[in-house]
Amino acid sequence: MNKPNERKLTIARAMAEAMQQEMQIDPSVFVMGEDIGALGGVYGNTRGLLDEFGPERIRDTPISETAFIGAAVGAAQDGMRPVVELMFVDFFGVCFDAIYNLMAKNTYFSGGNFKVPMVLMTSTGGGYSDAGQHSQCVYGTFAHLPGMKVVAPSNAYDAKGLMTAAIRDDSPVVYMYHKSLQGMGWLGTEAGATVHVPEETYTVEIGKAKVVRPGKDVTIVSLGMGVHNALKAAAKLEQQGVEAEVIDLVSLVPLDRDTIRASVAKTGRLIVVDEDYMSYGVSGEIIATVTEHDISVLKAAPKRIAFPDVPIPFARVLEQHCLPNPDKIVAAWDEMKAA
Repeated sequence: MNKPNERKLTIARAMAEAMQQEMQIDPSVFVMGEDIGALGGVYGNTRGLLDEFGPERIRDTPISETAFIGAAVGAAQDGMRPVVELMFVDFFGVCFDAIYNLMAKNTYFSGGNFKVPMVLMTSTGGGYSDAGQHSQCVYGTFAHLPGMKVVAPSNAYDAKGLMTAAIRDDSPVVYMYHKSLQGMGWLGTEAGATVHVPEETYTVEIGKAKVVRPGKDVTIVSLGMGVHNALKAAAKLEQQGVEAEVIDLVSLVPLDRDTIRASVAKTGRLIVVDEDYMSYGVSGEIIATVTEHDISVLKAAPKRIAFPDVPIPFARVLEQHCLPNPDKIVAAWDEMKAA
């Protein structure tokens, strides 16, 4: 919890500070992407870095995602530690060969002789009427494919620590940040994402979930923006006398299955909140994590709140109808209780 006079950062500023500190420490770290130089990134993730490090290490690129992600793979294999930005995760379709057939696989193809220590940071999430080519999360798409670690911070403290850990990791890391948490006024800002961030460098463990609210009646599991919806739902449930335990996954790959199972063993009930599509995704994997391990711990069938299996609408009223929100989580609890 924030205290008076503590330094608070947005996620965007926390990400930039992590990159800045790692670049000061390690000359092999550099950043590439569209508009990451003078503009400082569309979402502010690289503001101030060009002034300190110059265009050799803060490299604005043409609109050619396949080319600059492929170049980053080559640089990583040659001993550098690139951080490369895919401006919108929705654009992965034009550069997936570089991501999955090169970045994720080359260590395996080389029998471990080549490491690919790079970070692919990319924006996710809807809620601001930018439609189906700029608003997806597709967490499950990246988590499904082996060879990459996948992280998704929900707050600025984790954002800095995860970025530092990702840059130092010898494996490729996909760093998925939600636009609504970045602290950009024109997007709207989730206040709970702007928190105290230490000035010194530190890491947040990749593969370790966090219990961000303890409880005994139901476990709510989410990541990114979904954590804030889960916490708001938990506050509403508290008014009904229900103690909800909220788990922030922090990372999808590796997935901290032990923390999820331990919580559900205590509460006996599970709700998963996921802004990705409902079918074949993260929400189903989390439910399987519990049911395949020990279905007897469940007092009721698990519920999931996720985006329906349709392209994200442009119309705001339709988009908001589809997105997860606290009321949908509370309704899931009501259905679970009634059953």
